[in-house]
Amino acid sequence: MGFSQILFSWTAIIPVIVLLYYFFRKKYTDQTVSSTLFWSEIMQETRVSPYLKHLQKNALLYLQLLALLLLVLALMNPYVKKSTIVGTQAIFIVDTSATMLAGKGQSTFDTQKKEMLSLVNELNGRPVTLITTGNTPKAILQQETNTKDIEKAIQELHVTYETAQMNKALDVAQAFVSNTPTSIYVFTDSLDKKQLPMEKDTVKWIVKGAAKDLTNISIIRFAATTDGQSAVALVQVQNDTDQEQQVTLSIENAKGKELVSESVALPPNEAVTKTFKDLPLEDTMTAKIDAKDDYAVDNSQTVLLQTATSKVVVDQSMHQLIQKGFQTINSSVKIVPSSQLTDNQDATVVTNQTALLEKMDKPIVLLGRDDVEKVEATGEIGTTSDSLFAFSELKDVYVSAVYPGFDDYKTIASIGDQPFIQRSPEGDIVILADIADTDWPLHPSFPLFLWSVEQELSASIGSLGIFTPNEQRAVALAQGDWSIYSQQDEFLSSITNGLLTAPMTPGIYTARSNDEEKRFIVQLQAQERVIEKGTSYTLGELQDNGKKEISKTSFVPWLILIILVLLVLEWEVQRRRGFTN
Repeated sequence: MGFSQILFSWTAIIPVIVLLYYFFRKKYTDQTVSSTLFWSEIMQETRVSPYLKHLQKNALLYLQLLALLLLVLALMNPYVKKSTIVGTQAIFIVDTSATMLAGKGQSTFDTQKKEMLSLVNELNGRPVTLITTGNTPKAILQQETNTKDIEKAIQELHVTYETAQMNKALDVAQAFVSNTPTSIYVFTDSLDKKQLPMEKDTVKWIVKGAAKDLTNISIIRFAATTDGQSAVALVQVQNDTDQEQQVTLSIENAKGKELVSESVALPPNEAVTKTFKDLPLEDTMTAKIDAKDDYAVDNSQTVLLQTATSKVVVDQSMHQLIQKGFQTINSSVKIVPSSQLTDNQDATVVTNQTALLEKMDKPIVLLGRDDVEKVEATGEIGTTSDSLFAFSELKDVYVSAVYPGFDDYKTIASIGDQPFIQRSPEGDIVILADIADTDWPLHPSFPLFLWSVEQELSASIGSLGIFTPNEQRAVALAQGDWSIYSQQDEFLSSITNGLLTAPMTPGIYTARSNDEEKRFIVQLQAQERVIEKGTSYTLGELQDNGKKEISKTSFVPWLILIILVLLVLEWEVQRRRGFTN
């Protein structure tokens, strides 16, 4: 604490003058008393409460002295020193992961936004760089000095639900430091000190964490499967509190209709797994708990029953490039002898045995034929608008010979007027050429085509699978205009060149074109279902070349308010005694 106007200390003589006035003023007047009958009673009351009587008698004196002393203090302008932003620049790293939505009454994210706005008032012209976390950290502001632009950028910050991946954001921040004395503020829920890069002595780290007493109960796993007649669901609920919790676990369909509900007791810091059998057959299920905790985002989880994938087996007689190609795409692909392919009715089979088109229950990939002779091929390859060619262009591929096509199959790629790739009515994919008769494996389109085939036949019809918030993924879709819609049929974004960017909010979404639609789920990652204990600390000090300032918080406004209250009290005391006295 200090005084910025110490010269005004001479005004302390004013209350001293008032005090002297009270010392030398006439303290009593002569009064003739006709009787002393009540004298002893009055003296007894005075002896019982002498301090109260003294205070009542001299209340006006004390109020005046206190008001004058506070006035003298206000003239001297007392203040409290408060450390402010140090260094010649400031960097704000803002965690935008889903766990920042946890909080008591107000989320950690909103609390820290207010703290950032208060720091803006202490910048004093310093440039600010604002970085948000995520799979790809973004520099929202770079060396910005305009206060209004800084405040606007902070106000527009929002949670993106992505996992923070703080190391990436810290690396981006380091690129803006160089040798400049810098204060780096990290606004997050929890950050281990070991993650901070402490190589440079020109950086001061200030970590602002979440509250330490946040509680969380979450659904950490939810899976459902069907045999075609009914569904079976498995739900695992985690209690991260130190007390036993009672929650109601329910499963709903896409329309919000409750399929099953059960009260579950959760022991402290343990997980409970519940299995529900003979559920109605639904294509979408959502598990929910009604937990009263500080983090609601992880209290529900959704699954699509069509997202189950099947295994892929490749005929051992197929070319090595085909075997290796599929194994590169999916490490679980198996190589099976030709005589054992019919034993894999639950798998997607890659072969050249034409007879398997009738023997297999599931669609297969027929690469070449073993029942007819091939013929010479001439001309360029032409393709139709099909999802298999979303990422693979075949115009530069050379094919010397092809097999005759199937009359009742749809041709989706041709060489001249000869079929090259076909689809059967049952969903089989037929490539009418041997790999040895083409240079296709030398082109980047070959592994992309195999990937599209594997994605289409392994995944169920109508589903694109599960995405994490804001995840960018290439999806095999037919050529055309595809858009993403919410469950409320609200347009969200478009899919460009087969690259789907998932929405940031968890839920069910639909990818739709003119005559087709496919659904997918956006789901929180596992680490976003765990609330860690909040941490706040400061590390590092800047050298002497760093610009360090101290802010001064004045007490004068509060002192003036108190003086006004004292003046009102003095007026009331004087009124009760009578102004004429």
